[in-house]
Amino acid sequence: AAARTRAEVTAARAERVGALADELRAALEAWEPVRAAHEVAERVATLASGRSGDNRLRLALPAYVVAWRLGQVVAAANDRLGRMSGHRYALEQSDARGGLGVVVRDDWSGERRDPATLSGGETFVVSLALALGLADVVTQESASDGEGSDLETLFVDEGFGSLDPDTLDDVMDTLDELREGGRVVGVVSHVGELRTRITTQLRVTPARSGSTVRLVHADG
Repeated sequence: AAARTRAEVTAARAERVGALADELRAALEAWEPVRAAHEVAERVATLASGRSGDNRLRLALPAYVVAWRLGQVVAAANDRLGRMSGHRYALEQSDARGGLGVVVRDDWSGERRDPATLSGGETFVVSLALALGLADVVTQESASDGEGSDLETLFVDEGFGSLDPDTLDDVMDTLDELREGGRVVGVVSHVGELRTRITTQLRVTPARSGSTVRLVHADG
């Protein structure tokens, strides 16, 4: 009698286990597409965050996009920098700081220099070239998709006083080309020589009671 009872209990348990196994297999089959989608999402997430072994540079996606865009800006900046520096300097994107580093190549000496080693005038020219390169990239992007912003006006602040006469001429020639191309270029400077190069001026005269602004044309 005890054996029969154990046999009946065991048979009932076996039947219940069989039913649960069928339910488990059905649940696993239903879950398989979700599991596969989750695996893909997990791989993409680790790749985009820089934690994947496939991401050799260990760059997060935002840093990668910025580095790619910086490469475009550097290429556009070199078009301007070559003319403004007498074809001496060019910029190169480096792997430092996750691809966001920039070094200056001196084509006269063949050396690559940290931007911190440049003189005041050289720093101004390189910075101006990068600003113009960024404006060119933004303008090109605007023209390609029709949704960006067209930078029609550019203001350049102080720094002209640190340039030698030849470099000043090269820089002003570059700015003149921008103006002839339809852009409005504003120069903020106290350098007297620029008065003969800039046809329309806003002269600011400081006084104890306040500053005044006067519009001056090339003919006086």
